[in-house]
Amino acid sequence: MAMQISGVTIQGGMNILPAGGSPSPGGGYSFQGSSFGFYAGGTNTSGTVGYDTIQKNSFTSDGNATDVSDLTQVTAQGAGQTSSTHGYTSGGYVLGPNTKTSVISKFQFSSTSNATSVGNLSSARNRSAGQSSSENGYASGGAATTIDKFPFSTDSSASNIGNLTLSNQNQAGHSSSSHGYNSGGDSPSAPNNDRIDKFAFASDGDATDVGNITTQTQQLGGTSSTTDGYASGGTPIFGSGTLNVINKFPFSSDTDASDVGDLSVSRRNLVGSSSTSSGYNAGGDPSATIDKFPFASDGNATDVGDLISSVIQGVASSQN
Repeated sequence: MAMQISGVTIQGGMNILPAGGSPSPGGGYSFQGSSFGFYAGGTNTSGTVGYDTIQKNSFTSDGNATDVSDLTQVTAQGAGQTSSTHGYTSGGYVLGPNTKTSVISKFQFSSTSNATSVGNLSSARNRSAGQSSSENGYASGGAATTIDKFPFSTDSSASNIGNLTLSNQNQAGHSSSSHGYNSGGDSPSAPNNDRIDKFAFASDGDATDVGNITTQTQQLGGTSSTTDGYASGGTPIFGSGTLNVINKFPFSSDTDASDVGDLSVSRRNLVGSSSTSSGYNAGGDPSATIDKFPFASDGNATDVGDLISSVIQGVASSQN
């Protein structure tokens, strides 16, 4: 039965829904966080002591990180992913048995509960890069061309859905709203390469080579704004020297990166988390420093705090 209303003024707009309809929920997924960056696992700078620690730092105020919970095992050299409610670690190297792992673990952003094991990658490997869409986590490379994908909606193992353009490890990972990216890395066919690979989230398939970072570099830290990918620090030759360069490349076009600033400390094996306004690079060899640089304007990073100890080869995620 229709209802007629007359003589009424409505201000501020209105939504007309079909019978039985309800408004869509607000908000939505964003790879960039608004509250905290999380950093999980890793080793000391000599690689002799491993950690299962999950620590976090605030995106709303500068300061040191705090210890909030633990991983399922002492793991370094894994890949990190971000859903709207959880942080993930996938693969890596387990100290103690000193073996590569395929385990996918997740921890809840809103609690201090320890991580739980929820699945496995398609193969055990370390030194891969992590990417995240609104629905899935990705782990790419790791002395391999493999691109693995696993769902956030269910606790499930990953499937191999494509390949990078070369077997790669120690590269930085980046995420736009539609694609995953890898930059730099170390490959048997191209040691210390400068390649930027890109693969689509909407359909499973192989990556394509879409550009280059400014220097052939591995062991970088990767961060992402909504419009650009950033690759920071690293080493130009394995085991020799460190860099402080912040590379930036656009998501909107397949273009080479440019040098847009410097870290406060040159280092390698650092990790990156992303807020809505800034990129954060934490730890690395040899530093516990948490650096922050703005996305809105190109410029140098500033030291805004420290991890609880000097950590290398951990993974990062960002709380929405």
